[in-house]
Amino acid sequence: MVFNSLEFFIFLVFVFILYWFVLKKTLKGQNVLLLISSYVFYGWWDWRFLSLILLSTAVDYFVGLAIDRHQEKKGRRRWLWVSVFFNVGLLGFFKYFNFFVDSWVDMFAMFGYNMKSTWTLQVLLPVGISFYTFQTMSYSFDIYYKRLKPTTDFLSFAAFVSFFPQLVAGPIERASNLLSQILNKRTFDYSQAVGGLKLILWGLFKKIVIADSLAPMVDDIFANYSNYPASTLILGVTMFSFQVYGDFSGYSDIAIGTAKLFGIELMSNFRFPHFSRNVAEYWQRWHVSLSTWFRHYIYIPLGGSRVSKLKSVRNIIIIFLVSGFWHGANWTFIFWGAFHAVAFIPVFLMGRNTIYKNSVVGENSFFPSLIEIGQLLLTFGIVTFSRIFFRSESITSAFGFIEHIFSNFSYAEYMNPQGYRMIDYYVLMVAFVLYEYRMRRDERSPFKFKSKYLRFAVYTIIILLMMLFYDDGVDRSFIYFQF
Repeated sequence: MVFNSLEFFIFLVFVFILYWFVLKKTLKGQNVLLLISSYVFYGWWDWRFLSLILLSTAVDYFVGLAIDRHQEKKGRRRWLWVSVFFNVGLLGFFKYFNFFVDSWVDMFAMFGYNMKSTWTLQVLLPVGISFYTFQTMSYSFDIYYKRLKPTTDFLSFAAFVSFFPQLVAGPIERASNLLSQILNKRTFDYSQAVGGLKLILWGLFKKIVIADSLAPMVDDIFANYSNYPASTLILGVTMFSFQVYGDFSGYSDIAIGTAKLFGIELMSNFRFPHFSRNVAEYWQRWHVSLSTWFRHYIYIPLGGSRVSKLKSVRNIIIIFLVSGFWHGANWTFIFWGAFHAVAFIPVFLMGRNTIYKNSVVGENSFFPSLIEIGQLLLTFGIVTFSRIFFRSESITSAFGFIEHIFSNFSYAEYMNPQGYRMIDYYVLMVAFVLYEYRMRRDERSPFKFKSKYLRFAVYTIIILLMMLFYDDGVDRSFIYFQF
């Protein structure tokens, strides 16, 4: 069941009615409904994987209680490692088993030993496993560091782990935010619900009109890069930047908006990352929940920036390599992570990694300065170039794509992907950038207009565009479902 499907909206309306009109007076009833609804939502893909969520939930629930019972550090650490080994082991088996086997075989092949990959398994990757395992682990970490007391309400904890709006692609929530809301009584707030519907509409626009409309051209260009000149390849990877942003931030908007309908506030996951003035600011704005997770549970425990410059650089490299590996069992993602580490380290060494933390581009005026425009273009160029690795099927094809750009850049003429009137997409992307720039100060208010007539006109245009660009033949799943 995906957000941009008819069955999801039927499901959502049904759950909403039960939640607020039948069970509004009983918190336990609402939480049981959230749990059952979340398991139905997830089981729509493959009911067999529900056992993994239940097992992960049970392990970290009892681990949390065990950590809290122990006052001595040794006992607490022992139970923490139970959570880490279980969740990382679960993730490792389903996501990385074949990767390690194939890499082992390839390494021996370099030395002339031909080993058949007899241990490769046909293992299906459970949707969202990278997200909910990190979410349950964060609960155990927070109890270990005494930031949180464990709950004894198993049903509410299970609802926290499996909360369907953010279950399969985040945001990766911490218990201090999401679980605390699930444990406390919620009342219907009309303005909160309306805000949720607006975010759902904006998220659907980004998914259907931006991401899904660009996907066929991006697929064509990356699959047939050797047939296109450099200018078309540059266009292809630029469109992929818009596609992956529209797809993933669109999912997050729908997730946050859906949670609002049930009186729950999720953390922001995207804060207009393409308006970043350096790579460090980009990572403060892109996939915020994952960046925050790595900072709190890996970077800071390693010493963060409190240690020597050399160790801090080491920590940065570790974080980005782990981030790359988290995204998928492919060397392309590891190269992608390493590329961002190389781009981030100079910003860190110059002490410019936090200077834009609490500001937005064009802080004191509507228009950005010439310097800021240059910074935006440079950062966007670096990030977009890195996505060649992110999007390519293999390291060979990624470097082939790059080689083809530079080998014929000086004399290549632009070539349209066949079957598309590109002017429509150029106008669409420019208009999208300008609209998001207007709302850059508040990612949760996509339709903030003083005039109700203007607001109604924007709603109408967005709905018409979704109807115009909707293509039933396009794969409607979200990119980050594979992670």
